[in-house]
Order: sequence, then C-alpha cells, then structure tokens
Amino acid sequence: MSKSAPDREWWSPAALAQSGLPDVPGTRQGVDALAKRLDWRADPTLARRRSGRGGGWEYHWKLLPVRAQAVLLRSSEAREEDRADRGTVWAYFDALAEKSKETARERLRVIQKIEHLAAPMGRHLAVVAVSKDEGVSERTLWNWLSLIEGVDPADWLAYLAPRHRAAKANRATAEADQEFFDRLKADYLRLEAPSFTSCYDRVADLCKTRGWSYLEERTARRWMDRNVPRVTQVLAREGERGLAKCFPPQIRDRSMLTALEAVNADCHKIDVFVAWPGFDKPVRPQIVAFQDLYSNKILSWRVDLDPNKVAVMSAFGELVEKYGIMRHCLFDNGMEFANKWLTGGAKTRFRFKIREDDALGVLPQMGIKIHWAKPAHGQAKPIERGFKDFADRIAKHPAFAGAYVGNTPLAKPENYGSRAIPLDQFLAVLDREIKAHNARPGRATPNAAGRSFDETFAESYATAPIRKATPEQHRLWLMGQEVRKLHKTHGQFHLFDNGYWADWMNEFAGQKVVARFDPEHLHEGLYIYSLAGEYLGFAECRAKTGFFDLVGAQMQGKLDRKRRKAEKEALAAQRPMSVSDLAAELAAQDVPETPLVAAKVVELAPVRHRKPVVERQLPVPDAELDARARVFEAEFGQRSAQRKEAEKPAETASERFWRALGIEQRIEAGDAVTTEEEAFLERMKRLPEYRAQRTAYEKWGAQAIG
Repeated sequence: MSKSAPDREWWSPAALAQSGLPDVPGTRQGVDALAKRLDWRADPTLARRRSGRGGGWEYHWKLLPVRAQAVLLRSSEAREEDRADRGTVWAYFDALAEKSKETARERLRVIQKIEHLAAPMGRHLAVVAVSKDEGVSERTLWNWLSLIEGVDPADWLAYLAPRHRAAKANRATAEADQEFFDRLKADYLRLEAPSFTSCYDRVADLCKTRGWSYLEERTARRWMDRNVPRVTQVLAREGERGLAKCFPPQIRDRSMLTALEAVNADCHKIDVFVAWPGFDKPVRPQIVAFQDLYSNKILSWRVDLDPNKVAVMSAFGELVEKYGIMRHCLFDNGMEFANKWLTGGAKTRFRFKIREDDALGVLPQMGIKIHWAKPAHGQAKPIERGFKDFADRIAKHPAFAGAYVGNTPLAKPENYGSRAIPLDQFLAVLDREIKAHNARPGRATPNAAGRSFDETFAESYATAPIRKATPEQHRLWLMGQEVRKLHKTHGQFHLFDNGYWADWMNEFAGQKVVARFDPEHLHEGLYIYSLAGEYLGFAECRAKTGFFDLVGAQMQGKLDRKRRKAEKEALAAQRPMSVSDLAAELAAQDVPETPLVAAKVVELAPVRHRKPVVERQLPVPDAELDARARVFEAEFGQRSAQRKEAEKPAETASERFWRALGIEQRIEAGDAVTTEEEAFLERMKRLPEYRAQRTAYEKWGAQAIG
C-alpha cells in the first residue's frame, strides 16, 4: 500500500539545500530564489513561519518539484516495508506501563477527532483546527498521522504508543572484552555473596593490568542484570534455600478433611527457664504436641527435658483415649517420632536401620498411615504456625517475666537468667494458655472462617466417623516395647534388671518376642506379643527374694511343688499308657527267625606281622627339670601380669557403664561376645552403681551419664 505523505512533511530552506533531492538547489540562497519565483508563500496552508529560535520559513513537501516529491514518497514506502508487524506492535504495547498506554489512548482520541473533521473540510484544515483546539502543534499531529498511514484503524492504538522503550532497546551498548565479563561473573556469582562493587573493583584492576577493556560500574551492573536472570543470581549467591524463596510455596487444601482424620506432631523448645526437680541449673523444657490438621486445634501435649519416645507415646495415648483413632499422621524425621515403638515396620522411616524382625509399631498396628514431612522444611508442618503463637503468648507471658531467654542467643533480654519458674507453676500456665489458644475466636484459616479452633473441631467432630480404641488397643500406645529373646530353657524375659515370667512362656522359650510395658511402672508386668503383633499373654514381674528370707524361700518352694504337681498331672494326661505297658506289649510280639546262609567261596587271608608303633627308643622324662620350669613359668607369668595390670589406667565409672551397655546391646542384636565379656556384664548388673546409671540413662538419655 502506497503512502499519501512522506515521513517528513515540512522542510526549511537549509534542510532542502542539504537533502540532495532532484530539481532542488544545493544552497539556501538557491532554495529562497526558487520559493520566490514559484511563490510558495502564497498558500498559508503550505508555507508557514518557523516557531522557536532562528525564525524563518518552512515549506510543505507538496510545494517541491514533482521528481523531488516522488523520491520522498519512495523513501517512505521503503521504510514502511520495515515497519513491525501488528503482532509485534501489540506485544510491545501490552508490555508498556499504564502511563504510556494512557498517552496512546489520548493520541488516538485526537486522531479520531481529525478524521471526523477531515470529511467536510479536508485533512489539512482539520489538522489546523485540532491543533488550535487541543494545543498540540501541527507538526506533532502530522507525525502522529504518519505513524498510522496504511494501518488498519483497529490497530491505531498500538501504533500510536510512545516508542521510547524501543529506542532504548535499540540503543548501542558499550562493549568490553569477554575476559572482563567472565571474571566478573566468576567473582560475583558465588555463595559468599560479595558486593557487586568489590567484585567490580577487583576485576577492573585485573583488566587494567592485562590491558583488557571493561565497562563502567553502573553499566556493568546493568549488563549483569540483563544477561544473568535474577533466579540464577539467587541460586548462585544464596544456594538452594534462596532458590526456594523464588517460587511460591505449595498451598495444600485441607477443606476436604474432617476432624481427627489427620494429625501432625512436632517438638518445640520453650524459651523459658524452668526449675526442674533434681537439676541444680534451670532448663528449657521441650513440648511434644499433636495438632488436628482440619481445625488446627492442639489435641494433646507433653513436656519433658528433651524430645523422647516416652513423651511422644504418652501424648499420643492421651489423644486416642480422649478423641479417638486418626487415619493419618504427619511427622518429621526426628528420632522421637521415627522410633520403633511408634512407627516400627514402616518402610519409609528416615531413622534407624530397618530389619526384617522389627516389631510392628503402634501406628501400623492400628491402621494409621504415616506421612513423613520434608526434613528441615518448616512449611511442611502446619503445627509450626501454632508454635509461633506459643513463642509470643506463652514464652512472653507475664507469669514468666524474668525467665524469658530469647528465641536466639543474640536476642537475650537484659534480665536474662534472673528467674526460673517452678515446674508445677510452669505446667499450670502452659495448660491454661494452650486451652486459650484453642478457644481464641477470629481465626482466619479457610476452615475456621472466623471461629475458634475449638468450634471448628467440634462442628466437624460431631458428624465425622470416629474410630474408638478397644481395651486391647489401649495397651499399645501407653506401652514402650522391647524386642528380645526369651530364655532358652524356661522362657523368662529379662528387662532392666527385672525378670518377667508366666507358665505359658515355656512354649516360646528361645524365641524372639515383643514386650510392651509402661516405662513408669515396670513392676506392673509386661504384655508379650509376637513379632507379627499377635498378643501372646501377660507376664508378671518376679520379685527378688532375700538370701536368708525363710518365708520367701518357703513360699517359693511351695509354689515350685505346686507347679511340679500340675506339670506331672499334665504329663500324665498326655500319656494314657505307661512305658512298662508298652514294653510288655513289645516283649509279647513274636521274634522272626533269620535263616543261616552258608558261604560258597572261602578265601584264606595271608599272615601279617604288625610293626611296633614307635620303633625308636623314647626319652626318659626328667622330673626335676620339669618342676623347675613350671615354677619359673608361674612366677614370671604372675609378675608380668601384675606389671601389665599396674600399667593399665584405672577405668572410670562412666567407662565401665558404656562398656557394659555396649556388650548388652551386642547380645540383644545377636552378635557374638566372649566369655570374659559375659562375666563382666553379669558382675556389672549386680552392682547398685550400674543399676542407678541404667535407670538414669533410660529416663534422661546419654546426658545423664557423661
């Protein structure tokens, strides 16, 4: 499509003299003479005085000779072929700021006004009229019209948009050697995250030394942002944790859940000093809490010195007894949750070695599906949001004033360590504040919708299908568990210096079983299960009898006689025929006679003379020499042993405990131990010191031994 006007419509005499157009003089004086001779100033619409500095006249391109007009039109058509297609122009328009888009809309309004007036009075008069009415110069209006020449009116808006961004994009950029760019990226894109200025200064100094060209700092910074995406820069300077921040977190919809369908649990160290019984120094206790995923209500909790499986099992048991059995549990990979008491048999645990003879944990036996949150990823556990409230409303409670320690070592208050809260007072405030946490109205979660966690849970709990625990299941969550072999002859189970036995255990002597027990009441007995989780029976704790306790010995003897009598009666019931009757029946049977078979071929064996076993003469033993050798060996060996024993450093109480514990763990694992190690372990078990150490280790862990 041919354009009706060139890109430039108004020309000054000086510009015409330098244009090189055909039939146009090459000097300003020649152009003025041509204008005077052809009377170009007669039509005020084609000739006008120049505004601004210098003044003078300028003339419309239609006053030029015909050949000059043809050249201008051809140049305009050639440039039109280079015009961007409508898709590119609209994409450019869409990327503009709203202010630039509003400018394009204003230009379109003015152009549409010109087109409306051009029908009755012509385009030139319309431009003049609109210029006066809108306060826009005629030159500017003609430039706008040139932008949409030959363009569909539906696309005028995009073509009228300001082109400053395109000009900026096409602007020539400064150049530098590739060595400068390579070294700048190598220094800047690293995990130490140095400042850009320090990186630039180092690389610029190197370029000066090597004679390489380089950019100015501001230009180099723009080059870095333009050529290295922001996400790439974040990954290089902040690592994978920084990279994770560049992407929005996953939003998990919990609206399809019901109350108690799924729970999650975690541990939180409370930022308060507590005076713990038995400890000289104040401690920061840990809370283990279970939270309902539908309502965010805290269902149960326990407090202890550190996270441990006993506290987790106790909190889990309270949850099940009070509310029921959930269907899903979300844990992290902490050892207190991934322990075999709770999750044994789960194939996706992150902790402990998984063995074929592992006993099933409480959750698999109750049909609860276990889910493991991503390690070191707090967003995967909703209970972390509740712990944030704990850090504000509980740790900073007025009742704990002076005992608050700060949430980081750098955030210690000035009154740090000035007070420690008694344990009973701490637990009372904690219980009251957790209940207030659940009852606080105005919760903004989608499921709560302005209600409290208690109200949200109660509404769904009233209609949800809830599984209640049976008395048999009750034994599961309140009991710890140990997998050990029963005694190979009588089937007794030995645990923590206590013996547990019942008559039925003889049937399983030497087999591996699972003992479930209440860690706080070991003398109440054990519940014995098979490795597959089948309940076998109850075993009572056998009390030790004093060495000279006559009454105890008489009672034990009476019990033994009663057992022997019962077993003899049971054996008699199993043998209705005596062995003498069986022998008489066997003797009464006819004995078959075997006929004698005569040999038909007889071979005589040759006579052989046996040689003596020892042909040489044996030496006569010297009794005196042997006696002196035995005396020397005994005396020298005793002195050597005494010297080695004296040189050996004395073994501390804690070293003896860890040595005995290691032997005991190897025996439980089925590994081979020496006779000396077994004897050492038996001696240690008889010592009150070792029993006290073992009790402290089971209750508080390795920190109690040192």
